[in-house]
Amino acid sequence: MIMCPFGPEFVYSWARAASKHYWCASFTSALIPGPAIRGRRREGTAAAAANEISVDFEQTREAYKSKDSLELLRSLVVFKLCSYDFLVMDLAKKILGQKTFDQFMKMTFYGQFVAGEDHNDIKPLIQKNHSYGVGSVLDYSVEEDISQEEAERKEMEYENSIALLNNTIDSTPLQERKYQAHKQFSDRRGGVTGARTYFYADEAKCDQHMETFIKCIKASGGSSMDGFSAIKMTALGRPQFLLQFSEVLVKWRRFFTFLASQQGKDGLEALEQRLELTQLQEFMTKLGANGDFYGWFTGRKEDSTGCIDMLDWNSLIDDRTKISDLLVVPNVELGKLEPLLGKFTVEEEQQMKRMLQRVDVLAKHALESGVRLMVDAEQTYFQPAISRLTLEMQRTYNGEKPVIFNTYQCYLKEAYDNVTMDVELSRREGWHFAAKLVRGAYMYQERERAKEIGYEDPINPDYESTNRMYHRCLDYVLDEIALNRKANVMVASHNEDTVKHTLTRMNELGLIPTENKVYFGQLLGMCDQISFPLGQAGFPVYKYVPYGPVNEVMPYLSRRAQENRGFMKGAQKERELLWKELKRRLASGELLYKPVY
Repeated sequence: MIMCPFGPEFVYSWARAASKHYWCASFTSALIPGPAIRGRRREGTAAAAANEISVDFEQTREAYKSKDSLELLRSLVVFKLCSYDFLVMDLAKKILGQKTFDQFMKMTFYGQFVAGEDHNDIKPLIQKNHSYGVGSVLDYSVEEDISQEEAERKEMEYENSIALLNNTIDSTPLQERKYQAHKQFSDRRGGVTGARTYFYADEAKCDQHMETFIKCIKASGGSSMDGFSAIKMTALGRPQFLLQFSEVLVKWRRFFTFLASQQGKDGLEALEQRLELTQLQEFMTKLGANGDFYGWFTGRKEDSTGCIDMLDWNSLIDDRTKISDLLVVPNVELGKLEPLLGKFTVEEEQQMKRMLQRVDVLAKHALESGVRLMVDAEQTYFQPAISRLTLEMQRTYNGEKPVIFNTYQCYLKEAYDNVTMDVELSRREGWHFAAKLVRGAYMYQERERAKEIGYEDPINPDYESTNRMYHRCLDYVLDEIALNRKANVMVASHNEDTVKHTLTRMNELGLIPTENKVYFGQLLGMCDQISFPLGQAGFPVYKYVPYGPVNEVMPYLSRRAQENRGFMKGAQKERELLWKELKRRLASGELLYKPVY
């Protein structure tokens, strides 16, 4: 007897839903170059070796040309403070008093890692960096400084009402509990140092966040011609909607993987898995489902290859004209797909629609302002929905140029599958793939949550495997850029080896900086020895630029101090280079050097 982990009701509802639609499966596997073809591409670019661009990250004069000596001293002081375990912001505030503490912060951490208080205040720094070849990704870093108890109350309020209504908490399978809120992890700031966190208050607060993002987009457009602006999806609506949508998407993909395993296709890369439609027909019939399963995907059988892949499968959900129509789930009783909104009250339905409208408004403002919109990655239980909504924006706004950038966290085991599937979808549909590659910001929280709740740890086992995953994803996108100039990537990394690897691959593939297809990104106040030499060599490089009032960016600064404490203990090179430049200026009589811009 064939066992299906999803139950016959799910299979039946899926079958009935699919039978109402007809797709012609399109296959472009013949267009996907294999290793030999990619290798020939690299051999064919050997002639470009004479034009290779190299960057020296040891030349302190070039690296710190944009800084006066006091700024170099401040960097040394801040990095030294970051290395001390006993540096605690709250204790410093009590000792110094509020007024003195604010002044201390402006002179040290705030001055190092934050550009200014508002969009007017940040213009001088943005213009100075731009004059030295470094652009900006603006990020308004204000967030609520609320207690852990308040964070838990806000996060659990909605989830508890749903659980009581449906009586689902205890009966939900462990793997699916990943997509429910849990009190132990309801304060999503726990263990997270490199990303800001939003908690839902009400719709008015979400509108305020949208207006803040709009101001940030306009500030980016007004400061330079090629800027970026960063947004977070959880700021624009109730996070529980993202949880529910993520569960639908993951369950749908898991069903495809199960069916592929029944055809002996398990263990393959996501894009290599294919379902034979004839076998699918036989298998579904054995499960007791009825219908022309072959015809659902092929329409005209004579034109079909007889196989479908994950992207064709996803078209059962994806092939809609509006974002709101994507939110669908199988209805067991009626045997068809229904909008997820149908599960909500009228007010909840309006909240969901407003969230999607806010996303669309931001995308339109970015397009009108000539700004690229960077959608930040978040926790894995939100990310499927965030990526899906971002992809829908890319389909709409990336037709002629890259406007919307999605973020891929390469510490995830599924990172390569996610990148390759989205690249392939962009190739089939003809829009510009645009990605920011990061290692990830939620590792400790993700691991602890998976262990406590009982689902598989989504994180790669160690730092080395994460590095390999990062380079694997990066190499795939770089190859795609070489073959199809519609792909774009930002290498968001402080790792010098990763940056050097990227430069080597660009030279091998004949990718030149002025094409503006490969970008580099680092945080403001960190790794200037990487950013500025790249910028002065002509590479598109950007600083992630936080801004906001001192008191309101304190949560961000506190985390940055914690993050840098770990970073600076293991990375002495930046401090050594700062000292080297100060000594050089002292010896050459340039200690009073002032940047010209």
